Amino acid sequence: MSELRDNPEVLYGAAIALLIVVLLTPAVGGMARLLGVVDNPDARRLNRRPIPRLGGLAIFMGILVPSLAFLDLNGEMRGILLGAAVACVVGAVDDFRGLSPVAKLAGQVLAAAIPTAFGVWIDHFTLPFVGAVDLPAYVGVPLTIIWIVAVMNTVNFLDGMDGLASGVCAISGVTFAVIALSLGKVDGAVLSAIVAGACVGFLRHNFFPARIFMGDSGALVLGFTLAAVSVAGLLKTASTVVLFLPLLVLAVPIIDTSFVVLKRLKYRQPISAADRSHLHHRFIAIGFSQRRAALTMWAWTASLGVAALATRFIPFREGGQWHPWLTVAVAAIGFSALAFSVYIVYLLEIVKLGNPRVRRRLAEQEEVERRSA
Repeated sequence: MSELRDNPEVLYGAAIALLIVVLLTPAVGGMARLLGVVDNPDARRLNRRPIPRLGGLAIFMGILVPSLAFLDLNGEMRGILLGAAVACVVGAVDDFRGLSPVAKLAGQVLAAAIPTAFGVWIDHFTLPFVGAVDLPAYVGVPLTIIWIVAVMNTVNFLDGMDGLASGVCAISGVTFAVIALSLGKVDGAVLSAIVAGACVGFLRHNFFPARIFMGDSGALVLGFTLAAVSVAGLLKTASTVVLFLPLLVLAVPIIDTSFVVLKRLKYRQPISAADRSHLHHRFIAIGFSQRRAALTMWAWTASLGVAALATRFIPFREGGQWHPWLTVAVAAIGFSALAFSVYIVYLLEIVKLGNPRVRRRLAEQEEVERRSA
């Protein structure tokens, strides 16, 4: 709490981002309707009426304005904001006119490469029993670009249900902000809080029943910003534990993307092909409403975020000494998050195999997809 009192810009930035997005989103939605940038219902989509997209433009402005006010733009943060602008443009063009997978990937790589030119790349980390490992630029820069592009796509894949991606990114932003602030990375904390505020503001219009979608312009911006700030605010530290926290906080979109990609590879389908194999589609298939499915995945993300915070803040090992009771506490929190994750996988991957009604519904969905392909 003392860090927060000493750095009130963390809260100011989040509040301003929230306000901007709440006020600007309706105007962006109206513009999208005039331009015809809408998602029309089809066999794959969950919406039952045309919904405007391009909500990412409001999200980007909600991130940009408080960032200009509260961040030090002489170094890494400037590169992150420039890259976010490119990600927004790539996503907006894809929302408006459509891009080929190759062109879209090239735009993502370009956006991800910009912050590395400003010093945002993984140049060292610490491994158990090994110690500090320094990475040369020819290893660290490509590794950082791959990480940023991967997170951009995981958030984009996750954005298929009202409020889902916004809520997950809001929880991730809050978690990153707390951890970055504890590490003395004030700019990283401010930017993470701004992302969280923008996402909460967007939920005012995007939670079920959604009046607007963020589109690729929003998903790519959020994925890019969270990935870049995790490098600038978390990964560029000598702490072994912190090295794994971004993977834990972003586990839900990572797991979702992993399931989808593995299934498409199994059936020899293009990775960029659209289908209904995402986790949120599976929730719908077992009878969850959109609201219940989104809230469940938010809770899952929050449980992983709590595990990350416990790992960071509970001093279970200090000065080379283990503290048994604190270790038990951290292990219990981690086990709870793991149990929640196993339950979700069981619910979506095993229960449906033994439920004829759900199995029939999934078969009907796949048949519709084949006919519409």
